[in-house]
Amino acid sequence: MSILVENISKSYAKVKAVEGISFDVKEGELFGLIGPDGAGKTTIFRILTTLLIANEGIATVAGFDVIKDYKAIRNSVGYMPGKFSLYQDLSVEENLTFFATIFGTTIQENYDLIKDIYVQIEPFKKRRAGALSGGMKQKLALCCALIHKPKVLFLDEPTTGVDPVSRKEFWEMLKRLQQKGITILVSTPYMDEAALCDRIALIQKGKILRIDTPETIIGNYDKRIFNVRTKNIYQLIQDLKHYPSQYSVFAFGEYIHYIDKKEDFNSKELQEYLENKNHTEIEIQISHPTIEDVFMDL
Repeated sequence: MSILVENISKSYAKVKAVEGISFDVKEGELFGLIGPDGAGKTTIFRILTTLLIANEGIATVAGFDVIKDYKAIRNSVGYMPGKFSLYQDLSVEENLTFFATIFGTTIQENYDLIKDIYVQIEPFKKRRAGALSGGMKQKLALCCALIHKPKVLFLDEPTTGVDPVSRKEFWEMLKRLQQKGITILVSTPYMDEAALCDRIALIQKGKILRIDTPETIIGNYDKRIFNVRTKNIYQLIQDLKHYPSQYSVFAFGEYIHYIDKKEDFNSKELQEYLENKNHTEIEIQISHPTIEDVFMDL
């Protein structure tokens, strides 16, 4: 196993950030920690990259214990924190050279590993890092995390605040890095990115809700979901929440995802209910479940 976590817990004063977390990441796997802000993802990353010490439990990364072998881990992993943490006053080239020097290597020695990413920011190599766009900053940070050829790559919410095109490009880069044998642990609050991982752990309030492949998690979901839309979406939410047999109601893009408690639920009954509530332009149709639906249900 590249990463092994057993019953890790961490508290800040009276707040339990992580509670009894256990999971493993296989060598060469792209594993995702999926959950909202405050779920405990960053705390787990900081423990695994030896920046924090857990209150309870044990963990190993690349075969090294996170406490006893912290120096070995720091030489074996690449870490890209959620907040851009490179030197803003240094240029793109200077940042990369600096990080290569710290790890006793050169840009040329591991250039093949970062080439696909670096060619996109090379035209701006003389520009200060602080003057780069959000997507370019992420690419530079990824290059700096890879320049020493790590065995395991930690990416804490790497696409937060990045435009959709850059997000897509970033995940394509991760797939290429995975093909080179690098184990990747990535966290994200974006449920749509979960489908791009080999396996995922759904996490909320410091606890793991479910671990499996995205396909299996969705495939095991046994509830019928309906896309519902009317002209007045806000009022629709209120009225659906007061429908006698409603199980759950939450916004999903331009629709409301509605689940009913009754197995023999008939959408015509709901249609009549909404018409009686003076709704117009009513749409009710079956929807396919997503990771977000499963997460909300859990």
